[in-house]
Amino acid sequence: MPRTSEFSSYVFIKNDLKAFGWNVRNPNRDAAGQLYSQQECLDHPELAAGLGRQKPEYVVKVREDAYWVIEAKGDLSKIDVAFNEAVKYAKDINANTSLLTASIVTGVAGSDEQGYIVRTGAILPDGTVEIVEYNGKPITGFLSPSQAMHLADNQTNILNTLVTDEVVLLNIAEQINGELHKASINKDLRATVMSSVLLAMVSDTLPNFNASPDVFIKDINNRAEDVLINHSKREFAEYIELRLPHEDAAKAKYKAAVVKVFFLLRKINIKAAMDGSHDLLGKFYEVFLKYGNGAKDIGIVLTPRHITEFSVEILDINSNDLVYDPACGTGGFLVAAYDKIRQEYPDDVEMFKKHRIFGVEQQANVASLAIVNMVFRGDGKSNIINDDCLSLHLTRKIRNGEVSAEYTKEPADRLSVSKTLMNPPFALKRDDEQEYTFVDHALNQMVDGGLLLAVLPLSVMYSGGPDLAWRKRLLERNTVLAVVSFPNDLFYPQASVEPLIIVLKKGQPHSKTQKTLFSRISDDGFLKLKKRRLPHGRVSQLEELTPQIKSFLTGSNDIAETPGVLQQKVIDVDDDHLEIIPQFYLDHPLLANDQIRAEMGAIYSELVFQEMRRSFQEAQEVSNEDM
Repeated sequence: MPRTSEFSSYVFIKNDLKAFGWNVRNPNRDAAGQLYSQQECLDHPELAAGLGRQKPEYVVKVREDAYWVIEAKGDLSKIDVAFNEAVKYAKDINANTSLLTASIVTGVAGSDEQGYIVRTGAILPDGTVEIVEYNGKPITGFLSPSQAMHLADNQTNILNTLVTDEVVLLNIAEQINGELHKASINKDLRATVMSSVLLAMVSDTLPNFNASPDVFIKDINNRAEDVLINHSKREFAEYIELRLPHEDAAKAKYKAAVVKVFFLLRKINIKAAMDGSHDLLGKFYEVFLKYGNGAKDIGIVLTPRHITEFSVEILDINSNDLVYDPACGTGGFLVAAYDKIRQEYPDDVEMFKKHRIFGVEQQANVASLAIVNMVFRGDGKSNIINDDCLSLHLTRKIRNGEVSAEYTKEPADRLSVSKTLMNPPFALKRDDEQEYTFVDHALNQMVDGGLLLAVLPLSVMYSGGPDLAWRKRLLERNTVLAVVSFPNDLFYPQASVEPLIIVLKKGQPHSKTQKTLFSRISDDGFLKLKKRRLPHGRVSQLEELTPQIKSFLTGSNDIAETPGVLQQKVIDVDDDHLEIIPQFYLDHPLLANDQIRAEMGAIYSELVFQEMRRSFQEAQEVSNEDM
């Protein structure tokens, strides 16, 4: 009989399979079921013919003729035993029937106390067993149904995609936040714990989870520092160093939390996933932001992945571009740009990430997340730095025969930035550095004809006073190519503000006959649900309009316009108000301009009121630890 510690792994396996979308009911009792437990698999004639009296922990039905064998052991040290037994069971099945194939195998080792290791392989047509990988990195969690189907259909061990379900990802982020909360780790330091643990996971060698808290945490810190040293980023080590509390009981809690974070990250195949198009660190940081105040106090609002991907697509980033983000946060725009080059210009990836990606982040702990993002993509030497972008300049430099740039304190004498993508910090007070201050800075680093895309609060392109004066200066020197507004819950739960994206062409004054593309996107593919924004699963308005917006920005005026949604309009540069927003320029048969202005004034007032109310509520709750 299995030991008690193995029983906990059965629950772990079943719950994880369910979370990844499998129907965990017995196929013998439910036609839609996909999971046979030990005795149940022997009720399937073909499986029984191969297994005899052997009883693997679980057999998963991928499809009627394709199966996945899972074997578990109750101790981390027995992962090889569990994996090899799963392979044996699968090969026995394959040797005794021609009607089905067990081509996927998984070994699971550990317990609730130790954590769990998952190792998955594929049995190829020639009988060899290869570890399942994505982008050259082994996966460390369970497969989703679509991933398992891909392996079975193509008889391969290489996954073509590693998209983690948004709900699964957010649940893991919430679990990690909960574990760090229980260990009394400060709300504003939890992202740095993530950074350190992730860097420690770069090595394929597992740390000693049975070591004392002092030895274990020192090992994690040393592993993280070694990775940073290898990538010439040692200066970030102090910002992500894990620091144990003084009391023994508190040390034990701290270590236990870090161990659980380690295994929770493995569950979502973090090493492989970090090498994909996801800004996973940005997504985790969003969750931490709900509870911490540090980023809110400085106006940091992270850009969702679907917006960064939309942005690099409509700007048509290519391998000849030098891409800059002067307020890069966790690196979301840079990750999206890098991934587009990897997909469309695979021969130029090495050159691009070494010479053509530049980012600055003023907050050291946030900058460390951007560095970790690039380390997992194979290049920690990317030109991402921790500094005040407004005190820096980018000047053209040739490196190894490639056009690149370098940071200087003096104004650049030669420019090289061709594409800028940015979401500058939202100004929290009128005497703060304004959003447009960052836009002006970025334009000053760009070559004439370069394209800048900025995410801004709608008020910047609508309000009077300094904002209006800036818009007038902007049009005197640059061209506004496109303005796209988004739902006011785009940044939920980070902030409640109606954002828009502007696309500018540097160095070409805005002509009175210039047509600007205005679009008002009300459906970006996500809905607020259970205090989260989750994908609704349908083709969104954003997806439908992306090709049209890209076509316009790449020189075509032949687009299908939709009144009230997507139209080319000439900006009235002589208008005293100069509201450069879709709500003002898109056709609306029921409202005259004065009525539109009144409507926008009401919207702006409501947003201000909401922000004041949120600030008041946070002030009331400041003394309560809400995780």
